[in-house]
Amino acid sequence: MACPVAAQQTVEPPVVQAPQDQPDLQDRDVSADTVDAPAPKSDEQIGFAADNLNYDNETDVVVAEGNVEMKRDTVEMRADKVTWNRKTGEVVAEGDVALKNPEGDTAYGDRIVLTDTLRDGVVENMLVVLDNGARLAAVKGTRFDNGNIELENAAYTPCPVEDGSGCPKKPSWQIRAVRVIYDRGKNKVRYKGARVEIFGLPLIPLPGLSHPANSEAGSGLLVPEIRLDRTNGFEIAVPYYLRIAPDRDITITPHLYTGSVPMIEGEFRALTDIGSFRINGYATHSSVVPVSGQVIDPNRQFRGYLESAGKFQFDPRWSLSYSGRITTDRTFMRRYDISRDDRLRSTFELERIGGQSYLSIAGWATQTLRRNDVQGQQPIALPIIDYRQRLADPLLGGQIELQLNTLAIARTAGQDTQRAFAGATWNLRGLTGLGQEVVLTAMVRGDVYHSDENLLTAIPGYRGKSGWEGRGIAAVAADMRWPFVGEFLGGTQTLTPRVQIVATPSLKNLDIPNEDSRAFDLEDSNLFAINRFNGYDRFEDGARITYGVEWNFSRPGLNINSIIGQSYRLSDKPSLFPDGTGLTDRTSDIVGRTTIAYKDFLRLTHRFRLDKDNLAVRRNEIDAMIGSRSTYAVLGYSRLNRDILLLGEDLQDREEVRAGGRVAFAKNWSIFGSAIVDLTRKSDDPLGVADGFDPIRHRLGLAYDDDCLSIALTWRRDYIDTGDARRGNSFSFRIAFRNLGF
Repeated sequence: MACPVAAQQTVEPPVVQAPQDQPDLQDRDVSADTVDAPAPKSDEQIGFAADNLNYDNETDVVVAEGNVEMKRDTVEMRADKVTWNRKTGEVVAEGDVALKNPEGDTAYGDRIVLTDTLRDGVVENMLVVLDNGARLAAVKGTRFDNGNIELENAAYTPCPVEDGSGCPKKPSWQIRAVRVIYDRGKNKVRYKGARVEIFGLPLIPLPGLSHPANSEAGSGLLVPEIRLDRTNGFEIAVPYYLRIAPDRDITITPHLYTGSVPMIEGEFRALTDIGSFRINGYATHSSVVPVSGQVIDPNRQFRGYLESAGKFQFDPRWSLSYSGRITTDRTFMRRYDISRDDRLRSTFELERIGGQSYLSIAGWATQTLRRNDVQGQQPIALPIIDYRQRLADPLLGGQIELQLNTLAIARTAGQDTQRAFAGATWNLRGLTGLGQEVVLTAMVRGDVYHSDENLLTAIPGYRGKSGWEGRGIAAVAADMRWPFVGEFLGGTQTLTPRVQIVATPSLKNLDIPNEDSRAFDLEDSNLFAINRFNGYDRFEDGARITYGVEWNFSRPGLNINSIIGQSYRLSDKPSLFPDGTGLTDRTSDIVGRTTIAYKDFLRLTHRFRLDKDNLAVRRNEIDAMIGSRSTYAVLGYSRLNRDILLLGEDLQDREEVRAGGRVAFAKNWSIFGSAIVDLTRKSDDPLGVADGFDPIRHRLGLAYDDDCLSIALTWRRDYIDTGDARRGNSFSFRIAFRNLGF
């Protein structure tokens, strides 16, 4: 395929002190990296091959012409013509010269003068192709016996200089320098008089620049990050990367602001024989503005954030993972745009996974950053122990699962609860002669609870009784599916009616503290669950029948799946579920979900809950992703309309729309953005601050990305003040070079 004329131009921007002689990063035939010369029998011999070979006995000069190939030890050379003076040991190679060292680097030049070791010499118009594909070009280069190379008026780039069709192209960025030293022993490329050029445009000089010669990490300054926002003013962050050892490193990043005192950031990473971990932290000294907006103490004080995470695999069965996060105050992370999480959770878990058994010993604690939350009411769970063992049923078939579980929750200014239970579950799956799939389930469980300081829990239904309480649970269930399969519109459709019957004796649920079964909403994912509460502290009792139908349509490139269902309680006992959850009355609301997937272009999911009495929409959620990897849109809409007066925990009505996307244009360029808008009204959530159409934040940016360079300019606007994180505009600029640290 012929290359366009414009694409055949070589990269020849001006070089410092040598505008008349330009290093060229493209114009070389680098296709031949091996030679066919015979291998020498010893390090002192040279393997030689050429079309024509002349030897002058008087001068002891060998002249080889035409596809000349030489090999000594592990060094290989190719040229159009080679003149070898055996008395002086000088070897002069001319015409499309290629010299490859044992490390895999190849040097190209028009004329090379070197010794008969083939390791050291001087090259004119030199191009070095490193083993990782990066290139060094120079007007003149000197190659030493130890493998080091010194270049004059040189250029370096790790970027491709050919497109997918093999046609020459300009690299995204390159470094120009008066002198470049390639230290093979230290795996370093050092520069004198260097500057970076992006798309041929020179940037600021970079004195003292050095970087690794391959993809391995090396110590040095990294690319600065630049931001501008209303809270902190202009910000510049200059990371310094220190490689302590091949398996550990540290990055220190000073953050300098025009509107705030400086901040220091550090990250340590390590890889051990059994796993890895990292520690990251921020620290500064400034005044604190709480979420209420009033300064507590105008005097500066220490503020910071610390996080760490790791995972260790002791053997094929035992592993340990942890994650820890803590901050000094509720507004620090948002002010410095570290994270917008409103709760920080620290966890650890020791696991043993056997063939038919599982053991977990875990714990967690939460730091709240929410406006109205009391930290003393936040639970600390330690320990959480869960053990499960699966057994084959020797009598009826099926499978038995045994479970032991214990949990201890403590609060510094709230209710303390301890729980332990032991249970067994039996499952048997079978097929009838007519094709129905039937699953029979039976379970028993015994619970023991202890709690105190119960009156400190604000919601009475969550307290339970103080002291010791016990509870026994038994449940049986039969679940039947009957799939019907047939052809439809060139594809295959499956219609599956489903009926489930569950029966549980009456339980004294309200005597038991409720720690893990609070937030609940009926949806398709829990409609057919044996216990539709999302934890262990509440168990749905009584008898009920649940019915629904699932439809699936599939053809090449297209899949549609839809499910709808409802349940009916056979007893008239008052429900445990709060109003607004869809399970308050004997007949539940109608819930469903539809998912549409078209190739890799479209994925749409719609979840809904309809009021059983008037079919009013109580829950409406839409999530859609449309487009390709380079150009796409992500859309989301959520609406909770519970129609209740009592506002319990996580039961407030909400309405929100989310949008984001990216549009690719030209080549490697894209525009991206996202927005979140709160549509909640005062009538939906009287305790909230929103009232109708209230933007929360949005962002818009321009980006360039290829396999060598990444540039992004982003504008973001926040509409909510949170302590000293004020609403307003912020701008950030990020640039990243592949295989470069400086």
